[in-house]
Amino acid sequence: MNREIIATDDAPKAIGTYSQAVRVGDTVYLSGQIPLDPATMEMVSDDMEAQVTRVFENLKAVCRAAGGDLSNIVKLNIFMTDLAHFALVNEVMARYFVQPYPARAAVQVSALPRGARIEMDAVMVGG
Repeated sequence: MNREIIATDDAPKAIGTYSQAVRVGDTVYLSGQIPLDPATMEMVSDDMEAQVTRVFENLKAVCRAAGGDLSNIVKLNIFMTDLAHFALVNEVMARYFVQPYPARAAVQVSALPRGARIEMDAVMVGG
């Protein structure tokens, strides 16, 4: 199996034993992104809308580094610490995606790295 590691300074550096993304064939597997500012590696804000926006910007940067964009995402997984933010996540997501939307899961989890309130990972095809 031929794997290509995708990395960019426009998204947060990995804070563990993983790559920002890995391409296998025409498929790119994007690791989870939390709302870290790539320049400072600090959380952008405690504000949920700011966190959701930063996560989409981080995913967009990794997609770009892989030669694609958010429209190439076919599967998006969203993890949040409170599903009460579901409507807000949909509202922000509508700023980044148009139909046809990717397949998606949204689940509530008890905690995320660095106290983040949201994390997303994705699968991208093409680019």
